[in-house]
Amino acid sequence: RLRDRAAGAKLHLRPLFSGRDYHSLHHENSSFRFEPEGVGGGGERGAGETRLVWHPYPGLPGIMAVANGRYTHQPDWYRNFLYDEERSRGLEDTEDLASPGLFSWDLSAGEAVCVLATDKSQDKSLHLPPARCLEELREAERSRRRRFPSRLHRSADAYLVKRGKGKTIVAGYPWFTDWGRDTFIALRGICLATGRLDEARDILLQWAGTVSEGMLPNLFTDQGDQPEFNSVDASLWYVVAVHDFLQAMDEAKRKPADGDRKRLHGAIEAILSGYVKGTRFGIRLDDDGLLAAGQPGVQLTWMDAKAGDWVVTPRIGKPVEVQALWLNALKIAGASSGRWRDLFEKGRASFVERFWSEERGCLYDVVDSEHRPGVVDATFRPNQIFAVGGLPLTLLDEDQACRVVEAVEARLWTPLGLRSLAPGEPGYRPCYQGGVLERDGAYHQGTVWPWLIGPFVEAWVRVCGGTPEAKQRARARFLAPLLAHLDEAGLGHISEIADADPPHRPRGCPFQAWSLGEVLRLDAVVLAGSQDSRS
Repeated sequence: RLRDRAAGAKLHLRPLFSGRDYHSLHHENSSFRFEPEGVGGGGERGAGETRLVWHPYPGLPGIMAVANGRYTHQPDWYRNFLYDEERSRGLEDTEDLASPGLFSWDLSAGEAVCVLATDKSQDKSLHLPPARCLEELREAERSRRRRFPSRLHRSADAYLVKRGKGKTIVAGYPWFTDWGRDTFIALRGICLATGRLDEARDILLQWAGTVSEGMLPNLFTDQGDQPEFNSVDASLWYVVAVHDFLQAMDEAKRKPADGDRKRLHGAIEAILSGYVKGTRFGIRLDDDGLLAAGQPGVQLTWMDAKAGDWVVTPRIGKPVEVQALWLNALKIAGASSGRWRDLFEKGRASFVERFWSEERGCLYDVVDSEHRPGVVDATFRPNQIFAVGGLPLTLLDEDQACRVVEAVEARLWTPLGLRSLAPGEPGYRPCYQGGVLERDGAYHQGTVWPWLIGPFVEAWVRVCGGTPEAKQRARARFLAPLLAHLDEAGLGHISEIADADPPHRPRGCPFQAWSLGEVLRLDAVVLAGSQDSRS
């Protein structure tokens, strides 16, 4: 919306269109349809109304324009837009955009208004005259923002979307869809920490019907094909999310519907039973009560980078965070079943005995590596922090927990989160940059992950006694740098990753659900009572 009282002041606006998904670029072609539907009046002085809809390609949503200026149809291609960031990533970097015509206004006659929207929008204000439409949209947005108590809460709202008749959480913008693992981790902050319990219920019920052989999908493909079951931990994060949801409902003095509770508990039983029986990719209960998983060529944990046939961090065997999740899931289910209680006790005893390294003062990353009994992967990674924080149950004694937190803080902590690999370890990569192969090779080889600040700070507060003083120190030392990051990359949001070495430049997706979710969970749950939120 622009206004200029200078006599004869003109404004010309030429929209540029493409028709593509976020993984490709757009090029000049004969199929693009330039002709709009609707009326393009407006008049010289911009006092009228122009209402147009373009359908550039069949099967894609139309583009609607509501304006009080004149539209002149002048179709043309604007070629060879160069995207420097795409070039630096070794991706296709040059794009052609289509321009159907020109909007024009005489600014001395009044304000210029142009509103763009999809023709699928249900917003009734789009049918009003342009100036009124703009005011209605502006007031609706102001009203929406007033509903949220903080900037973080407003940002979190962007990740909650519909899937079918239910709801889910988009893992990140602009290039992620909804991933199982990301959804259940992010839900605890984006929904539970913000009091959006109805949305949490809808999401958990939507996913409850997708259990297959004990596994939940980790990915629904962009084209709506069959979901991909390629995660050992997504199902276990679901169990934790259900536990936290029911606990939040209890604290809010709300009772879930009997049918809902039955479906959620049924999903948990199906997950645990499927894992005990054995399922895809070698996921199975072993004799020591722990969970074995993995086979060559498949990445099952959250450290899931793969370039061609190269799995960068295969972590085949018994990964430490998978055991922490497995034991937490057994503990949760054991509240109503002796079967799971007995299995939990066996697995917990094995966990401490098999993962703890007294000499190093920390936990191994994988035991029975490559399914070779007794072989350990001692690579220093952040996954061990889940034995102390980020989950309902702590698996280590006080001394062991303190030593793990101290080691992780000393070697992995940065102002934007935890490194995925300690400096000095073989394969450490200080920067996430270069082509696809270079970036995938650095993704979990040092690259900082902001979402890990949640389990780390929770562990730090626990070993410091959980006192208000400890929480206040944690808020100042660990949370404040992440809140400062809200103005650094994706404004109001937390990035997916950052470089391992200073200055820890934000990388990857600038709007990441679990990064923001864990900051919300820290702010509202872990550090509650330390002081008023600054977010």
